[in-house]
Amino acid sequence: MDEAVERNTRAIEDTVVTDFEDRMTYSGYLELQTLLRAQHPLSEPEHHDELLFIIQHQTTELWLKLILHELGAACAHLRADELAHALKCIARVKHIQKTITDQWSVLATLTPTEYAQFRGILGNASGFQSAQYRAVEFTLGNKHAGMLRVFESDPDNLALVRAALEAPSLYEEFLRLLARAGHEVPPAVLERDVTKAWQFTPELVPVFAKIYADTDAHWGAYETCEELVDLEDNFQLWRFRHLKTVERIIGHKRGTGGSSGVSFLKRALDLTFFPELYAVRTEIGE
Repeated sequence: MDEAVERNTRAIEDTVVTDFEDRMTYSGYLELQTLLRAQHPLSEPEHHDELLFIIQHQTTELWLKLILHELGAACAHLRADELAHALKCIARVKHIQKTITDQWSVLATLTPTEYAQFRGILGNASGFQSAQYRAVEFTLGNKHAGMLRVFESDPDNLALVRAALEAPSLYEEFLRLLARAGHEVPPAVLERDVTKAWQFTPELVPVFAKIYADTDAHWGAYETCEELVDLEDNFQLWRFRHLKTVERIIGHKRGTGGSSGVSFLKRALDLTFFPELYAVRTEIGE
């Protein structure tokens, strides 16, 4: 019996470090003491499923932090005409988007009966108040200055969202790069008020049509166009999974933050980041 157990036990190699008296540890580097103590269910008695609800949203916020980090770097690379570096950042964001979209399937295991037993303790807390989510939307071009009011009670979050509002979006940085490369981007686009939500600009469609008409000559620009379309597709999939998860758990109840709930989320599906990159598809092959 002892021999069988020994055969099924992996020996610790002599070179493995086990003395951490004065060394950096895995837990210390990741600050796991802080991270793993940051879940504080408020239901009394504590409801089993509240921990799921908290961790689902905390992990999403961590991924949103990384998305903002990568999008910020992508914008900086575009400003410096470092297109390949920007595309690397965008590629990473696409993988993160897939992860946070798949996460909805975990929350969807929460049944209406289970959620109803602790939903009341949320008060008016809502994902609508996520500063990082709003900063991501703003960085992609869906800007709305009125949203700043939501964050007026939190200076740090207000500063984060305001900075995203006032900075050129990822799309605008790409269009500026195209202009520097000799593409005929209309001056009005380059001089627009970057705090305003992006609006469809038909004059840009011919610019993209030329890029798609000769992909060999404009490969970098062409690849970036397709990467941006991927970003938008992924974002819309995330929005849709969010909507369906909410509908599955609370039906058509009003949201905790005061929104109309599912109908409010449905309207978000009509928002677009890069409309000209979709419009050009109608022109290709005509």
